[in-house]
Amino acid sequence: MMSVVHHLTSGWLVDHLSFINHCGYEICDSFAYPGGVTPNASVISTGDCHASSNFPSTSSSRDDLIPDPGDEIETEGKKAKMRYVFREEFFDIYKPHVAAAPEEQLWQGCPEVSLTEIKADSKREEHQEGSKSGVRDSVATGKKKRKRKCVLNQGELDALEYHSKIRKLIWEGTSHLVQEGLKSGFLHPTAAELSCRKNGVPGHIGCGLAELCEMAKQFPAVNESNHEAVHVLDDETSIPEQDLLSCVTENSSNFAKIIVLMGQKYLVPPKSSFLLSDISCLQPLLNYKKKYDVIVIDPPWENKSVKRSNRYSYLDSWQIKQIPVPALAAPNCLVVMWVTNRQKHLRFVKDELYPHWSVKTLAEWHWVKITRAGEFVLPLDSLHKKPYEVLVLGRVRGGEEEALRKSEDVLPIPEHKLIVSIPCSLHSHKPPLTAVLAEFIKPDVECLELFARNLQPGWTSWGNEVLKFQHIDYFTLLQNEN
Repeated sequence: MMSVVHHLTSGWLVDHLSFINHCGYEICDSFAYPGGVTPNASVISTGDCHASSNFPSTSSSRDDLIPDPGDEIETEGKKAKMRYVFREEFFDIYKPHVAAAPEEQLWQGCPEVSLTEIKADSKREEHQEGSKSGVRDSVATGKKKRKRKCVLNQGELDALEYHSKIRKLIWEGTSHLVQEGLKSGFLHPTAAELSCRKNGVPGHIGCGLAELCEMAKQFPAVNESNHEAVHVLDDETSIPEQDLLSCVTENSSNFAKIIVLMGQKYLVPPKSSFLLSDISCLQPLLNYKKKYDVIVIDPPWENKSVKRSNRYSYLDSWQIKQIPVPALAAPNCLVVMWVTNRQKHLRFVKDELYPHWSVKTLAEWHWVKITRAGEFVLPLDSLHKKPYEVLVLGRVRGGEEEALRKSEDVLPIPEHKLIVSIPCSLHSHKPPLTAVLAEFIKPDVECLELFARNLQPGWTSWGNEVLKFQHIDYFTLLQNEN
C-alpha cells in the first residue's frame, strides 16, 4: 500500500504524508471556489489526479509546479476536479530536536549498552541541555536542575529498565529500515544540508473544537425517538452545530466533501464517518449500530508537561475504563492502544484496562520517529522524551469464534514490530495504521479510531477534536480540469 515504503521482518518504513495524499481529497466540481481560484492556497495545474508515485515529490519538484503570480486557471462554465494535498512543510523534519553524539548516530552500528551507560549518557545530555538554557537561567539554577536529575525517581528507573530491554530491538530494526530508505532515495543522508525552506508552522487553525463540544452540553436534549442516527453529507454543507454534535456524520460518496462549522471549512475524505463529541456524549456512536473489527485508541494520557502547559485536557485511568469498547467491538476485534512511555500507563493497559474490556494482550509494537536523514529525532537513550512511542495490541476474547478465526486467512499478530516514519510536526498527528495492519485483518472490515484528530477513508472516527487536522488551511489546493 502507498504508505509503506519498505517492509522488512522488523517492521515498516512508513510515508505518512503519502498516505494522507492518497486518501482522495478530490472534490468533483468547482462549486466551492467559482473561477477556480481560492484565497490562501496555491493553485496548481496537474495531470491525472489518481496518478501515484512511491514517494512524495521533493520540495524542489513541488515548487517547480507553482505558477507565477498573475497566472489564473479558468474554470468558469466547466466541470473541474479540485484536489487538495496536505502541506508538505509539516513533514520537514530535517534535523534531530536534540543531536546525539557522532558515535551514537544510527548508521554507525549498534553498540551493546548497559543500564549504567545509559544513565551516564543521559546525565551528559542533561548537562548539554543545561548549558543551552544557561543563557537565560543563572548558573546556580542550572546546577540545581542537574543535581536533582542525577537522582532518579521510581518512575524514571522503571522507564530505564524497560528501555534497556527493548533498546537493541529498536536500534537494529530501525537501522535496517533506514538503510533501505537511504538506498531507495526515500531518505537522504544530507537532507539537513539540502533544506532551504524555512516555513513556520502556523499555530491555532480553525475553531475551538473541544470548547464547542463542552458548549454542546448546554444544548437542549435531543429526542432519540425522532432523531436520525446518521447525517449523510450531500454537497458543500453548513451543518447546524447541534446536528453535527448529536449524530454520526457520514460521507458515503467516492469524493471528498467540504463542511462548514463555525465559519471554518473542513475536508471530509470519501467513505468516512465521524462523531464530534467529548467522552460524556458517546451515545450517538452507539446509536450508529456498527460493530468494529479494529479499534485504535489514542487517549489523552496524563503527564507532567500536559499538566504544566494546560495545552489539552487529559483523562484519568477510571475515565478511560468507561469507554464502551465491548459494546463497539465485533467478535475477535483487534484493539490497538497508543501508550506514552510512562510504565504506569503501560502496566495499567495490560494489567487492568484490557482485562476490564475482555481483551487479551498479544503484542507491544513501537513507533520510531526519524528525520529525513534517517536519524532519531531525539537521542535513543535520552532520559527525557524518547524517539519512540508504544502501541499495545490485543484481541477481544471470542470464545467459539476464536477457533473459527484461526482457520481464516489472517496472520497471527507478531509480538514485536516497528513502525518507522518521519513524524508530522503537528502535535499528536499519529502515523496511519491502515497499511501495517492490513495483513493481520480481513479486507473490508469496519474500523474505528477513538480520540482521533483526523479522518481516514473506510474508518469511523470519534473525538472532541476529530476534525482538527481536516481544516482546509492544512491543505494546498491543486486543480485538474476535465
